[in-house]
Amino acid sequence: MPSLTATPASALEIYDTTLRDGAQAEDVSFSVEDKLRVAQQLDALGVHFIEGGWPGANPKDIEFFRKIKTVPLRNATVVAFGSTRKASNSVRKDKNLQALVDSGTPTITLFGKSWSFQVTDALGIALAKNLELIEDSIHYLRSKNRRVFYDAEHFFDGYKANPDYALQTIRRAIAGGAERVILCDTNGGTMPWEIREICRVVKQECPVPLGIHAHNDSEMAVANSLVAVESGIVQVQGTINGIGERCGNANLCSIIPNLQLKMQRPALGDKLTHLKDVSGFVTEIANLMPNKRQPYVGDAAFAHKGGVHIHAVLKNAATYEHIDPAVVGNRRRILVSDYAGRSGLLEKVEAYGISLTKNHVKLQELVETLKERESQGYQFEGAEGSFELLMRKAMGSHRPSFQLLGFRVIVEKKQEHGLLLSEATVMVQVGNVVEHTAAVGAGPVNALDHALRKALEKFYPQLREVKLLDYKVRVLSAEKGTESKVRVLIESGDHKDKWGTVGVSENIMEASWQALADSIEYKLLLTDR
Repeated sequence: MPSLTATPASALEIYDTTLRDGAQAEDVSFSVEDKLRVAQQLDALGVHFIEGGWPGANPKDIEFFRKIKTVPLRNATVVAFGSTRKASNSVRKDKNLQALVDSGTPTITLFGKSWSFQVTDALGIALAKNLELIEDSIHYLRSKNRRVFYDAEHFFDGYKANPDYALQTIRRAIAGGAERVILCDTNGGTMPWEIREICRVVKQECPVPLGIHAHNDSEMAVANSLVAVESGIVQVQGTINGIGERCGNANLCSIIPNLQLKMQRPALGDKLTHLKDVSGFVTEIANLMPNKRQPYVGDAAFAHKGGVHIHAVLKNAATYEHIDPAVVGNRRRILVSDYAGRSGLLEKVEAYGISLTKNHVKLQELVETLKERESQGYQFEGAEGSFELLMRKAMGSHRPSFQLLGFRVIVEKKQEHGLLLSEATVMVQVGNVVEHTAAVGAGPVNALDHALRKALEKFYPQLREVKLLDYKVRVLSAEKGTESKVRVLIESGDHKDKWGTVGVSENIMEASWQALADSIEYKLLLTDR
């Protein structure tokens, strides 16, 4: 088997389908403005083709193609996507084909059936008729001066079931004028060794460049895409973060750095440093939770927790990092935990501008305090705001911004089907001033949050910028039932920063208070910097 570096050095094309295939993912819904913003980010990343949508399928995509014409793009070509004509229509009377022409894109990707089973059972037409649909649909679009890529849908399943017919569909697409033939693993069930063998056979049969479009139903989409490139395929299709229907599409955030850094196949050049930012942008626009364990671009991709790991990586990053995280726009993170030891904590302490030696008594005290807190159930890996406050308190450099004098939370339900009412009362002291406020909320924690802010905002107006972004509760000792200790993790943010804080108690309101109070204290600490 040839090595990955032995692949012929033909130019690769990165084809992004986040705005079409990615938009079909569960829980994802892009507005037209969302799609325009994502397209600009993809263009800045340097992808070669952006599949904008299916103009024959919905009005939103028609509007996108109208508006994208006014957006200057430097690197990418916008592509419209659609299907071959219906068997009952001529090409000139097929609404889907007319919508593709009306989209105005210079390049169109057309998909057709390559699996005989799909032709007879899904379309309900004869195999010969399907070949006719493929060829004359592409020929018609070529007559309108459009460049056409042909997506051979279900190709690998089709080839395994009936290789002669699957190859016939490709030949007819090329006869119609297709400039690229994209081999699609639409059901996502093909294995890499099958991809390799089939791609090599098709490459010998096919006079035009080939592409790969893989789905991730068997967790093989990235591997299948890379094996296809190794086998001579030049266009790689996928989505940012791998979002897509069912289990998703091939993840370009893994494919692109693997191509460039592992296979020495230039894909984006020096724009690879923007990869993490684009990944995060799409996650935010899609309103999804970020996958922190995603390779290359996840927050945990270069995070180190074990003391042995930390000690080694601080000496030489190559001991536990397969690439320099900065190459993909990421960064190294030293996690705070009772596994970290003095080396890890020293690195964290110095990152906050505090100079200590490895044998300093304060550092050892901090190690012991951290271990004691984590034995109680505190977790500082996702709560670095609380950790910095803990560290500064241990160093004697933190002065609290307020003092709690007391709080009370009332939850009332008057009827079986009536609404719950949550009300919180907070008494705090700022300097010599005592403030006593009350507030209602959607739940007891929300009410407590509102009451605390209400009490403090007159002293610290910058707290109006803070939003609670995420709230998680974990039961730490379930065997005690409702008496179990819980850990509350809160993520807060403003227009510039995000930070996590933590609280632990047998009482969920006490744990929530600890995390909320730390969140406020940390915001004020950021303001003072």
